[in-house]
Amino acid sequence: MGIRILVVDDATFIRDMIKKQLRDKIPGVEVFDAPDGARALAQLKGQAVDLILSDWEMPNMTGAELLTAVRAMPNAGAIPFVMISSRGDRNHIVKAIELGVSDYLTKPFSAEELLKKVFKQLKLAGKTPVQQVRTASTQGIAFASVDVLTGGAAPISTAPKAPNPFANNSAGVLGASPSAPTTPAVKAVAANKSAKGKAQLRFSNNRTFGCVIREMSLQMMSCLMQRADDLPTIFEQAVVDIETGDGDSLARVNGYVHSIQAGESRPDTNVVKIVIRFVDNDADKFETLSKYIAQM
Repeated sequence: MGIRILVVDDATFIRDMIKKQLRDKIPGVEVFDAPDGARALAQLKGQAVDLILSDWEMPNMTGAELLTAVRAMPNAGAIPFVMISSRGDRNHIVKAIELGVSDYLTKPFSAEELLKKVFKQLKLAGKTPVQQVRTASTQGIAFASVDVLTGGAAPISTAPKAPNPFANNSAGVLGASPSAPTTPAVKAVAANKSAKGKAQLRFSNNRTFGCVIREMSLQMMSCLMQRADDLPTIFEQAVVDIETGDGDSLARVNGYVHSIQAGESRPDTNVVKIVIRFVDNDADKFETLSKYIAQM
């Protein structure tokens, strides 16, 4: 029997990205998916899997609740379980460890980061794939068409990587993402009456950008940010940390880059306009966003 993996996430976009990477890199793999923990649990009662990749924040049954239920199942309690979340703070990771998680992956993640976790857990379970296809791109995971649109893998960022909370079987400290500096050009936009607020955009390989929100709905956010050498690409995963007036994060929303273009009509512009499409189906996040939008 080939390798069987269950992918659980309320965002169809995220499930599709993960499934594509697994099918591209693991020959003969069977990938099943579910939009929440309840339906994942129903699938587990009818079929055996070798690995579970699950989001934490989902409606109906969260990833934490699914993990607890899986660990209580007599025939599935030892299945490797990788928790995926947009939160990387110490308390969140420690809670996952206490629940019996096998590993932890913070959104947004690159294809390389995902596959390293997957191969590690399959090896520990004695299910190492017969052959690994070419090394995964370190660019954010995306659909097949993205390679055509972007010309292949993006350069690897030289930014230092965050400490691995599972190295040496200990839970290291992963603090909140540092605030990205705001340039004079972006500050000028923020001072304009058209600015609706501020947010932090997080991408794979620890790239973080501060941005000024211009438009926002429950489906998308349009904002301006600093031009940089390691800009994100179309369809790349993103996590949006919306800021409140006192600088705290209001909500962590998962999405992807829908479009990116120059913020001004000149080649030396330091401002970039980026549109993020949200992919979450979490009622709590919708409520938080609705309240924020109503106050804009």
